[in-house]
Amino acid sequence: MHSLTTRQWLVLALLTVVWGLNWPIMKMGVTGFPPLTFRFICLLIGTPVLGLGLWAMKVPFQIPRRHWRELLVLAIFNMFIWHALIILAVQYLSSGRSAILGYTMPIFSALIGAWVFKNQLAQRAWGGVAAAALGVILLLWHELSNLSGKPIGVVLALIAASTWALGTQLLRRTSIPLPTLTLSFWMTAMTTVVMGLLSFAFEFDRWQEPSATHWASIVYNAVLVFGFAHAAWFYLARSLPPVASTLSVMMIPILGVFSGAWALNETLHWQDWAAMGLMVVSIASVLWPAKPAPAQD
Repeated sequence: MHSLTTRQWLVLALLTVVWGLNWPIMKMGVTGFPPLTFRFICLLIGTPVLGLGLWAMKVPFQIPRRHWRELLVLAIFNMFIWHALIILAVQYLSSGRSAILGYTMPIFSALIGAWVFKNQLAQRAWGGVAAAALGVILLLWHELSNLSGKPIGVVLALIAASTWALGTQLLRRTSIPLPTLTLSFWMTAMTTVVMGLLSFAFEFDRWQEPSATHWASIVYNAVLVFGFAHAAWFYLARSLPPVASTLSVMMIPILGVFSGAWALNETLHWQDWAAMGLMVVSIASVLWPAKPAPAQD
């Protein structure tokens, strides 16, 4: 099992707060506003913010032509599909439940890693996957009747989560010998173009001036999510084993559920509290240091 360094713990903690709080913020951002256009504006502002960060840290921007195809594949599975589908799903579901369905990603990632890439998972890691899955089921307990009437949102979120899971596995195995921030910038830039085209194709007749609430959500996403969180996630995904990097973020949907309850008056039940305990168990299963092997005589 894998132990995190101090830097990785700090990045994970900040990532959890930023992404966890973003779920109710996204819900407010797409309420009464075209979702694809919302995402496009966030990216349009966020990409230069990320670029300024790279420039300030003197991170190289150039990617050799021979790596462009692989970078495009990484962007498709880590960014294009995820951002388009999950922002549409948020419109149909509560913010907390959107977070829960979106963060079935760690479960998909562990299964894809084991079945497709033949990863050998320790028994404790499988226990973490099972705990996370049970936590998701508990969190959806009171939503099953509502979800049955909103299948589009559920399907979109689950497709988004499964493709992101595959993208995480591919990112871990990338052969591109460049800093993670460089890859993050170009994947974000390409996603900006894709979301702009989708917004124009499907929402041009609904374009409107964002309200003050919409602008606040846009700025939060542009600066903190696209300017920091995505780069932080790609850093963890490349520096940790896939099961550790994915299960380690399982507190994000918990924070999404509770912040949504506080900000948007979404109802909590006992299952929510039980699920939080299971998520903690899931995280501990992959991040708690293993006992050292006994010394050989």
